[in-house]
Amino acid sequence: MTAQRPETPLLDTVKTPDDLRQLKTEQLRQLSDELRTEMIDAVGSTGGHLGSGLGVVELTVAIHYIFNTPDDRLIWDVGHQAYPHKILTGRRDRIRTLRQGGGLSGFTKRSESEYDPFGAAHSSTSISAGLGFAVANKLNDKPGKAIAVIGDGAMSAGMAYEAMNNAEQAGNRLIVILNDNDMSIAPPVGGLSAYLARMVSSSEYLGLRSLASKVANKISRRVHSAVGKAEEYTRGMVTGGTLFEELGFYYVGPIDGHNLDHLVPVLENVRDSEQGPILVHVVTTKGKGYDPAENSADKYHGVPKFDVVTGEKKKSAAGPPAYQNVFGETLAKIADNDDRICAITAAMPSGTGVDKFAQAHPDRSFDVGIAEQHGVTFAAGLAAQGMRPFAAIYSTFLQRAYDQVVHDVAIQNLPVRFAIDRAGLVGADGATHAGSFDITYLASLPNFVVMAAADEAELAHMTYTAVEYDEGPIAFRYPRGNGVGVEMPTEFRKLEIGKGRVVRGDADKGGKVAILSLGARLEEAKKAAEELEAKGLTTTIADMRFAKPLDEELIRKLAATHDVLVTVEEAAIGGLGAHVLTMASDEGLTDGGLKIRTMRLPDVFIDHDDPAKQYDEAGLNAPHIVETVLSALRHNSAGAGQRVEEARA
Repeated sequence: MTAQRPETPLLDTVKTPDDLRQLKTEQLRQLSDELRTEMIDAVGSTGGHLGSGLGVVELTVAIHYIFNTPDDRLIWDVGHQAYPHKILTGRRDRIRTLRQGGGLSGFTKRSESEYDPFGAAHSSTSISAGLGFAVANKLNDKPGKAIAVIGDGAMSAGMAYEAMNNAEQAGNRLIVILNDNDMSIAPPVGGLSAYLARMVSSSEYLGLRSLASKVANKISRRVHSAVGKAEEYTRGMVTGGTLFEELGFYYVGPIDGHNLDHLVPVLENVRDSEQGPILVHVVTTKGKGYDPAENSADKYHGVPKFDVVTGEKKKSAAGPPAYQNVFGETLAKIADNDDRICAITAAMPSGTGVDKFAQAHPDRSFDVGIAEQHGVTFAAGLAAQGMRPFAAIYSTFLQRAYDQVVHDVAIQNLPVRFAIDRAGLVGADGATHAGSFDITYLASLPNFVVMAAADEAELAHMTYTAVEYDEGPIAFRYPRGNGVGVEMPTEFRKLEIGKGRVVRGDADKGGKVAILSLGARLEEAKKAAEELEAKGLTTTIADMRFAKPLDEELIRKLAATHDVLVTVEEAAIGGLGAHVLTMASDEGLTDGGLKIRTMRLPDVFIDHDDPAKQYDEAGLNAPHIVETVLSALRHNSAGAGQRVEEARA
């Protein structure tokens, strides 16, 4: 007998959603299973966000099956849940380059595919963007719907409700799919609720509702209002959609987001509906279909590379403590003796180290959800009432609350402490998560003190310094990842505000070169100094510690005793270098021939890659510091020669 040839996997036949739409409905289950297996295998080899994508496999298949993407615009909130979407939209052959240099982004990205109409890596933007697409089509009389898929966690941000409050003008061109994966809104759904969802999304029901509305319009306004409210609240009691109805949405759900027999007909009804805008409430399980993820506390939200068979995460060799853990543990220890200390995080307790604080002081730890604006003003209120609040927020997430930082904290000079994680370049998450701008946007504000930790020991001292500083707002920044391996202090020290430290050389004796480092580039500055010394160039290194206020006394001394002064920081223009240049200009520090060079992040968004390669691209590693110094000295020599020739003439 001839051996039977195995069938070609369905996923191999699907290069784009057009291919997907050629399948029979009963084939979608098999395709979903294959898609889930492919995603698990890919993320196992690259690391990345796993649980969120596993939870939307069936939803992704159903959306692309029912809607005419890319003409219908599919917008994934945050974008970390879009790995299955990438596989189905022509990027399967590159999915194992995910989050690698030159490879696919871990989020949606407009330049990557026509199926990514809107880039997103921060939360709660999808409904606003979808409304923009929908209204643009409406104004231009073009076909096409906008489908925004937003997680229930993202609904904790006010921006989502601001968008929903304005969405009625989009009509049936806007569809919002609420991916409820924490059971935070609805209980588990079964056959009855699935039946109700199909019923209330059907053309027959919608037509009946429209007819009832027209009849009610013919009778008194009071009766019309009563009929409308009765229908709305009756459905609301059954399905939980009253809130969304009040915001102008027609609510459908909840439905099982893993049951394609429920998803497909409901989405088909919604697609063809003349009602709108519509919100479809879908209940899913984060990590669905992969036992290690389903059984994990964080559902494998973000993972390093792992063994697909066992689910065991591949651990890197033990090393220095992670910066966020140093912060969390330090603050928890100090808070043992100070009951005024509180810690606030915006949905990132483990990422910021606030989980360490919460274990010791649960009543003084607050996770406000994805609501950085509220978190900052909440901290301001705590400070105004005599508490010592720490707002522990990623650098890029703090950008979302800048108005509150200015208006509610800085202008009122309230002693809110900002612990700013993910400062500088962050590797695989790329430009959307790089902490490039915080020094610039904070050091420009009156009343602010801004510090940057060079290592984990400095971070511990800065945390203590922030606790003890009650004169106004104070911020300290630190990078992602592990420290550099310095010995941790047994006792914390309050740093003198606005004072740096000389870590190599002698500021009084001077030398050829002075390097003014701010933050975690200090180790690269030390390497550069070794090479410069080998070339016969005496080098002094100052860890400035403070971007604001500047250690002006130290800067004057270094300027007077060195030929070249170089500032180095892992931040955009407008930070330490800009402030040093302003001081030098105001005081005429360069009048005697001093050469000042500033090294900072370039004026570009740097894509995801290994952090060392990112800093190479940015020109902020030791060889770049050396070349900057040598270039300044060459320029200095050339200028001196030119001045001699001019004098002879």
